[in-house]
Amino acid sequence: MSSALIINFAYILSALGFILGLKMLGSPATARRGNALSALAMLVAIAVTLLDKQIISFSWIVGAMLLGSIIGVLAARLVAMTTMPEMVALFNGFGGAASLLVGWAALYGGDATTFVAITIVLSILIGGVTLSGSFIAWGKLSEKLPGRAITFTGQAVVNGLIVLTLLLNAFWFVESPTTDSVHLYAVIGIALIFGIMLVIPIGGADMPVVISLLNSYSGLAACAAGFVLNNNLLIVSGALVGASGIILTNIMCKAMNRSLANVLFSGFKAVKKSTTVVEGEIKPINCDDAYLILEAATNVVFVPGYGMAVSQAQHVVRELADHLENNGCQVRYAIHPVAGRMPGHMNVLLAEASVPYDQLMEMDAINPQMGSVDVAIVIGANDTVNPAATEDQGSPIYGMPVINVSEARTVFVLKRGMNAGYSGVENPLFFKENVRMLFGDAKASIQTIAGEFAA
Repeated sequence: MSSALIINFAYILSALGFILGLKMLGSPATARRGNALSALAMLVAIAVTLLDKQIISFSWIVGAMLLGSIIGVLAARLVAMTTMPEMVALFNGFGGAASLLVGWAALYGGDATTFVAITIVLSILIGGVTLSGSFIAWGKLSEKLPGRAITFTGQAVVNGLIVLTLLLNAFWFVESPTTDSVHLYAVIGIALIFGIMLVIPIGGADMPVVISLLNSYSGLAACAAGFVLNNNLLIVSGALVGASGIILTNIMCKAMNRSLANVLFSGFKAVKKSTTVVEGEIKPINCDDAYLILEAATNVVFVPGYGMAVSQAQHVVRELADHLENNGCQVRYAIHPVAGRMPGHMNVLLAEASVPYDQLMEMDAINPQMGSVDVAIVIGANDTVNPAATEDQGSPIYGMPVINVSEARTVFVLKRGMNAGYSGVENPLFFKENVRMLFGDAKASIQTIAGEFAA
């Protein structure tokens, strides 16, 4: 059997592994096995590719695999759950950088046909946009850059000129694809600038959508790189990542009542600024009084957000939930599709604390039942429970479906202070009659209440 036949057969098995792994990732019960299966499929693909020694020696490939494995293990071990979104953003950027470099390097393989030149341009363009866009997303998520939308007068015109210049240089490069073409370097530079311009006008509650979108871009860039290298598995795996990313992005857009085009072309339109004016009085509560209310409750819903990840409160939340259940109370967790800083952030966080999957309720399932809930406990979530999304047409988040915690009989909001949420929008929920603010570190507050149950 020839090596080419072995490689293609292994590629088919790997592709099947990717598809089956993706399907298993769709359920919390099978997600870990799906992740392991996908990783195994990737290992098979890499190992078999080593048989096709055409570009560099085995020693370089094995050395790169070892270095990448060490970095991956360290990242998985050392990166905290709160910084997972930043790590995902960086990984997307690295994927874009790899596709850009593959497209660029392919030019040195000899004369490129028009089709190959087009695939090279696509690989460089999408890879460049993904690289710089992902690093801007990382800067916003890690608060190295302002998390709000960054806009300026004439932004749409500037972005339009960038797109026009990019397309012209791409066309000129395809007409004469050489390694010393000035249009090649123009495409690289403008693609990097365009990635920055696409992400800076996006901020706040839209960031999880951006992460998902950039993940899709990294898959499409890999798919283009697959055409450049004529590698079937890279085409298939890139297409799978690109398609799954865009499907997830679309789902999240629907969860925020926005169109995909609305997020894709944020840099080409004016950005709304908050006009929310809140009135009323804040009503604080302490842990002792909160305990007394919870002791009498028969139905409690936790609404987690990024603040729970920051305070690492998931384990004490599970402890408090166990006490409530032992007291005869029904406990559930309401998960908003864009809670946290990346898709599925809260699900992963609660899984880490071994919260039963059947207690996790999606927003559409829990909202009709909020009126019968005795106590809703909001932990570090702000934008996803903000009634301004349904009450204030001038709000930047107007139209975004939120978890209707204000319909519960009593609402506890755990916050360190009265700062606005990640979107920068004031939250009228805090001033409603049935809402009590429990100020302080969420983990310490929950621990104190759980301690009252244990005493």
